[in-house]
Amino acid sequence: MKSKALTVKKPKRNSFSLRRLMNSQSFVPYIFVLPFIISFLLFFLYPILSSIIMSFQSIQGFGDVQFIGTKNYQNLMNPHYYSALKVSFTYTILTIAILIPVPLILATLLNNKLLIGRNFFRSALFLPALTSVIVAGMFFRYTFAEQSTALANQIIGIFGLQPLTWLQGKHTGMFALVILCVWRWMGVNIIYFLSGLQSIPEELFEAAEIDGANAFKKFVKITIPSLKPVIIYVVTISVYGGFAMFAETFAYWSYRSPGNIGLTLVSYLYTTAFNNADFGLAAAIGITLLLIIMTVNIIQLMFFGFFKKERD
Repeated sequence: MKSKALTVKKPKRNSFSLRRLMNSQSFVPYIFVLPFIISFLLFFLYPILSSIIMSFQSIQGFGDVQFIGTKNYQNLMNPHYYSALKVSFTYTILTIAILIPVPLILATLLNNKLLIGRNFFRSALFLPALTSVIVAGMFFRYTFAEQSTALANQIIGIFGLQPLTWLQGKHTGMFALVILCVWRWMGVNIIYFLSGLQSIPEELFEAAEIDGANAFKKFVKITIPSLKPVIIYVVTISVYGGFAMFAETFAYWSYRSPGNIGLTLVSYLYTTAFNNADFGLAAAIGITLLLIIMTVNIIQLMFFGFFKKERD
């Protein structure tokens, strides 16, 4: 008689296994977004919550911590804070007024296929963004030096003007800050607008040309409306960049500027925290800066109709 082979029954696998979970379409997306979630919690949400708590505390260096309520926010009502707020607002408005229309016009010119050497001009205009802000700041600091041999004074000397102490005056100091910002970020904004221009169908311009529209009408009626999302994005990051500016003023004046002409909100926060060792007041400055940036951006987004629902 043939002996029957012994058959061992394998235990049934649990329907919930790690491999099946890893291959699940509902679980895999969370694995890909997990690095962002961890980074967001550690480097964004936690610092904000910690700063909010610190803004209601008295933290003198690394010593005793005491809860003092809204006293830090009351202490913000001082001439230094008002001066920093004014400088930040002025700097942001001036840089936006230049770094939106000028790069848009230059991007339109560089997008013309008939332009000779347009790739060279694109690269040349983008190179300043790759330069360290401290290195660029030191160069411009010597450019706007008070000596008659400084580059800026030599340029105005051509027109018969006397040498100026650029970094000692309120208006000339702001001019030097804006020039440095425009030099660094002009090429970046040109790249943004170029990417938007290349997504506009050529048929729109051809149809407008058939209807007799000139270059200016095509720019106003087609180019600008088509670039509205890009313009909104550039304005949004420009608002943040303007209020968050610190390295440029530090390169010009280090810790102190004459008459607070270069005192911005971030530089005031820096000196309060690391020079005066008052981290509670510095946290209050940071929270007000966050609220100001959010408010200004929300207002400009409402102005551009970003929150309006599209009608069918």
